Amino acid sequence: MVAGWFSGEGDDFRLIGTRCSACGSVFFPREDTFCRNPACEGGDLAETRLSARGRIWSYTDACYQPPSPYVTNPELPWEPYALVAVELAAERIVVLGQAVPGVTVADLAVGMEAELVPGVLHEDATTTWTTWHWRPTGVAI
Repeated sequence: MVAGWFSGEGDDFRLIGTRCSACGSVFFPREDTFCRNPACEGGDLAETRLSARGRIWSYTDACYQPPSPYVTNPELPWEPYALVAVELAAERIVVLGQAVPGVTVADLAVGMEAELVPGVLHEDATTTWTTWHWRPTGVAI
């Protein structure tokens, strides 16, 4: 788990961003130092929970194994996965993430609604590293 990027469990699981008090821009990953909006002179940055649903803006498949520091078990065969960019309308940002396991690019379409769910990035005998996944609504898995 990347500390400060998400919180909650089940239906309460949310990505955590920040909102500038001066211009209202929202950032994910969070920004704690300065407003990234070049047109803003800056304001206080407040932690904000992002929407749990959005619309698929784009998607692709990851058919190659990324290089280190990506964590993978070298003894297992590489399994491709779908990457999904979801637009959060209320925040006016696009957030990239993996689709839930079992969803392929054949299951996806631009404009389809997707919801945020917790997922597992990697686990070993002592630790489970949590991440987020996008699950398209209306797709049987």
